[in-house]
Amino acid sequence: MSWFKRDKPPEEKLPKVDNGERRVKTEGLWQKCKGCRQIVWKKELDATWGVCSKCGTHSQIDALARLKLLLDGDYQRHDAGLRSADPLGFVDRQPYSSKLQATQQATSLSDALVSATGCLDGRPIQVCAMAYSFIGGSMGSVVGEMIARAIERAIEQHTPLVIVSASGGARMQEGAVSLMQMAKISAALMRLDEARLPYISVLTDPTTGGVTASYAMLGDLNIAEPGALIGFAGPRVIEQTIRQKLPEGFQRAEFLLKHGMLDAVVPRPELKSYISKALKFFVG
Repeated sequence: MSWFKRDKPPEEKLPKVDNGERRVKTEGLWQKCKGCRQIVWKKELDATWGVCSKCGTHSQIDALARLKLLLDGDYQRHDAGLRSADPLGFVDRQPYSSKLQATQQATSLSDALVSATGCLDGRPIQVCAMAYSFIGGSMGSVVGEMIARAIERAIEQHTPLVIVSASGGARMQEGAVSLMQMAKISAALMRLDEARLPYISVLTDPTTGGVTASYAMLGDLNIAEPGALIGFAGPRVIEQTIRQKLPEGFQRAEFLLKHGMLDAVVPRPELKSYISKALKFFVG
């Protein structure tokens, strides 16, 4: 009956961590594609900026990777020391203050956005990239303040602005304070428009809620990545409200482009060159 048994490898062949658990050496080397469900080598994904070489599905990448993708080299980060307050003393499964602290430690970010000044194909620009890993990329007081300051820098330095959105919407733990950021940023963007400086909005998967209802759709040029989910309310909520089945691909980037809500759908590896050409058109 030996074929019922599986011989265990000697303990010394498997590395151990401090608590005595054995760790597999291949941990973190592979990732399952959400599109084709195939296992893809992580280094291969990194080389293609998170785009699956088998089916072209765009997986999420972090905010710092966005800056590396769009900017030429070194850049200057701004407002990294800003921290959200807890105006409501909000508590659900844990206090909001504790959740903020834990997420800041896990992501090494102060909040759900990274703001920087750099160059794109030699042209100085302001870039804001949202971090979905930070409480779903939700927009709170810090996100609103960082974007408003980036707009002010763009006006002062006479540079274009690019915002890369990836968000579940306004941050409910900050209540009306988070909703006020929609008006605050929209007003600042009006001043940018009056200064005749271009603002390019890049919508990635997902871009929803109050972010979509404000700055994500206010660009002089609104472009999205293939397959990105973009909308205000989710498809399930809409179906329950109108009591109708939604069409195939509803709220995806290609659907919005077809119905005139976007200017272009651009694959991630081509984003930098596309934005560079667009800025030449806007600025010369």
